[in-house]
Amino acid sequence: MGKATFGGGCFWCTEAVFQDLAGVQKVESGYAGGHMENPTYKQVTSGTTGHAEVLQITYDPAIISYDELLEVFWKTHDPTTLNRQGNDIGTQYRSIVLYHNDEQREKAERYKQELDAAGAFDDPIVTTIEPLQEFYPAEDYHQNYFNTHGHEPYCSFVIRPKVDKVRKVFADKLKPEARR
Repeated sequence: MGKATFGGGCFWCTEAVFQDLAGVQKVESGYAGGHMENPTYKQVTSGTTGHAEVLQITYDPAIISYDELLEVFWKTHDPTTLNRQGNDIGTQYRSIVLYHNDEQREKAERYKQELDAAGAFDDPIVTTIEPLQEFYPAEDYHQNYFNTHGHEPYCSFVIRPKVDKVRKVFADKLKPEARR
């Protein structure tokens, strides 16, 4: 199994995006990129720990490649806004790729350069690409959030449109049960 770690805003939104992909075995919300050990959600959202809300994705590279995960990552958030995704503002919502090895670093850097060179976005990409030092799982109530809280207004108005977009754009990459 491979592991990928990305941050693209609120982990409730990004978790739901990757859970539907074929080959993804586990998506765990958590914190990384900061300077405090074992931070809590309250500490991270205060913006004082340096951590970003991230996902650690466990995947089968025989079914979905790291390149494909990068494609979904880049296309499902705005990598041009510094420390912000929509109404979520702060360093904890920054766009970040935390690589596990040199191959992941090279692929992430190349993809970012290609997107910028192609003018894929109106503004330059501000996503940082850094080595993963430590991943801290978020509290249990943050895990599988959309699937267990889909009826809540935030899920209905913010997460559902993102999930629907992914199901449409990446239909060929979905698990059979997600192709409804």
